[in-house]
Amino acid sequence: MSASDLPLSRLPIRTPGVGFSLLRGVRVLDLTNSIAGPYATLLLSDLGAEVYKIERAGFGDDSRNWVPPSLDGQSLWYLSVNRNKHSVSFDYSIPEGREVFMDLVQKSDVLITNQLPRVRSKLGTDYETLSALRPSLVYVSITGFGTGGKRSGRACYDIIAEGFSGIMDVTGEAESDPQKIGTPAADLLSGQDAALACVAALFDARTTGKGHYVDVAMVESMTRFLIPRATVYLGSGELPQRTGAKDSVVAIYQTFHTRNAMITLALNSDPVWHRFWEVVGETDYGKQDRFSANSGRREFRRELVQKIQGILSTKTTDEWLKLFNESGVPAGPILSVKETTEDPELIDRGMFFAIRDGSSLVPQVGLGIHIDGYDAGYRSAPPGLGQDTDTVFQSLLGYDEDRIKMLRRAKVIPV
Repeated sequence: MSASDLPLSRLPIRTPGVGFSLLRGVRVLDLTNSIAGPYATLLLSDLGAEVYKIERAGFGDDSRNWVPPSLDGQSLWYLSVNRNKHSVSFDYSIPEGREVFMDLVQKSDVLITNQLPRVRSKLGTDYETLSALRPSLVYVSITGFGTGGKRSGRACYDIIAEGFSGIMDVTGEAESDPQKIGTPAADLLSGQDAALACVAALFDARTTGKGHYVDVAMVESMTRFLIPRATVYLGSGELPQRTGAKDSVVAIYQTFHTRNAMITLALNSDPVWHRFWEVVGETDYGKQDRFSANSGRREFRRELVQKIQGILSTKTTDEWLKLFNESGVPAGPILSVKETTEDPELIDRGMFFAIRDGSSLVPQVGLGIHIDGYDAGYRSAPPGLGQDTDTVFQSLLGYDEDRIKMLRRAKVIPV
């Protein structure tokens, strides 16, 4: 497919800007790779932090090698979560490189890592070592199971966290196998948790001068996603079952087929319940005493679903949505990824855009947060491996050319 035929060619092209500056002056040392950690540092960078992405010499972030799919030779998974960062590539496992690493720690406010505890101990990147060097450091750990307990040494990825959390067991149709969520939810949720906890810890550290150790576990972030289901089970003994999009504490809160597609419908309150039946021309049916409360509607749910399905099959999705939106009945379409990325409202609000990286265009998904009427925009494209190494060593650490040449001779920096 030629560049002009790619979906990104239809996106608005944004130019670099200042973006949000709420975390201006905060320096983040990013030792993470894959998705969860880089997503956490993407959120911090979008909010204005300076992120220094420390990558293995010659290899870099694991996600750089997740191809296909690729765009102009670069992994699209990598491009999705690494804008606004500086890539610094060097070997800090050898003495000369470790000295450089410690210099960077002393210049940083935050360190984020997804290394397993045994790797941190081996490399000297553990909290005890680094907090002794910089007491105000906010140290953020993202691992599969946390850094305490019997599972702390296990490797973990998104699909494993989804399985442990119970989410997979309640996702999918009743007669199907458990289903993974269609995006790396555990990665994204744990990354978001890490960014949130980091900002809270920074707020305190700026006041007290004392750093914090933040321990985020992918399994626990994913388990918290189960909060309403788990609470209901614990308090009622009612075990959630897979039902697809066809069950809720609200009697009618699911998908239905229309004449040409599908629709989502949420009759979540008594006023909405009655408005729905007015719109579909069955006011008397909806006013029956047995449907006067949600408990009754749940009791007769099978009948109601059949009744509503028969009604909705008579018009198209667009026809029903027009009627429901005009009457204040919560309903919506089920969009494909293609349709979502072409949604003019989302594009107008900055959710999807393209940025220039040399002669290439790179698609990006926005932060989705607006502050004082503005969105975050972006400052720089996802960096090439090690592209900022010399600049960062010179401007941040004050190394001169001779020191940098020495580091190359010592094979700390790739030649």
